[in-house]
Amino acid sequence: MAQNIYDRPEFFAGYSGMRRSLHGLDGASEWPAVRALLPDLSGKRVVDLGCGFGWFSRFAVSQGAASVLALDISAKMIARARADTADAAITYEIADLEHLTLAQASFDFAYSSLALHYIEDFAGLAATVYRALLPGSQFVFTIEHPIFMAPTNPAWAADAEGRRIWPLDRYSVEGPRTTDWLAKGVVKQHRKLGTTLNTLIAAGFAIRHVEEWSPNEDEIHDNPDWAEEMDRPIFLLIAVQR
Repeated sequence: MAQNIYDRPEFFAGYSGMRRSLHGLDGASEWPAVRALLPDLSGKRVVDLGCGFGWFSRFAVSQGAASVLALDISAKMIARARADTADAAITYEIADLEHLTLAQASFDFAYSSLALHYIEDFAGLAATVYRALLPGSQFVFTIEHPIFMAPTNPAWAADAEGRRIWPLDRYSVEGPRTTDWLAKGVVKQHRKLGTTLNTLIAAGFAIRHVEEWSPNEDEIHDNPDWAEEMDRPIFLLIAVQR
């Protein structure tokens, strides 16, 4: 079973106060780049893996999606998503993505935002999603970039000259990374970039787009604190096709 960190009171409280939790998709720095990868959602049957508060699920319906199956391991997240949703086209369910079952050829689009780096059996999940999609369908997801996730101590440091550096170590040692983020003992699963892409290829997907997200000049102008993201990637955006 995947770690259900989001149902811990201290984690849920901290996450609820984040910009992306308060302002939804528009509060996520990477959203404009993600949106550019999305296909036309009109009439599509969508599965949202790790739906959180349901922001993308509601967006998909607003864009004409016929239905959305929104899944999350967190009972607190699902409860909040249901409370904030009035559209019968969205079905919210508690589900462990580590042991997910989806009906074969039942979806036209799959989406996931910052959830799959918690999954140990990524190969199993990729195979499940591949079987659940109709031929030609797309799968777009974001995860924490492996350079961001790999370090033993994922925090900025300074070199001898006082320059800010990202202390990358153990990049080639794949597996769990335990950090304190909003709560103690948060476990994420580090995989090399090549491992993630080759796992998708092995599942049968064709790689359509890979983006190591960084803010553009206008975004930095409006959000000066984002400038540090130019020194190391934080998000990895991937679009594949069945």
